[in-house]
Amino acid sequence: MRLISALALLGSMLATPALADTAGGTVVAYDRVDHVLVLDDKTVWDLAPAGDLVPEGLSAGNKVTIEYDSAGDSGVGKITAIAVESQ
Repeated sequence: MRLISALALLGSMLATPALADTAGGTVVAYDRVDHVLVLDDKTVWDLAPAGDLVPEGLSAGNKVTIEYDSAGDSGVGKITAIAVESQ
């Protein structure tokens, strides 16, 4: 009976989806050529791997939310969404 309970618990843990992490702030600078985004908290984001997720017309002063998969101790994994908040 313990084996069945342990397997059920393990199965439910494996089936749990990974939650995306988020970061956000106000855009201080966005370099369209090098695909570098700087937020007001001085974080620098390399958006080159995000490709077509970058919203059209992104510019300084926009408030953005970036969703990404965490790579654990290695930092940021894949950027999954970039949203500009309405102003």
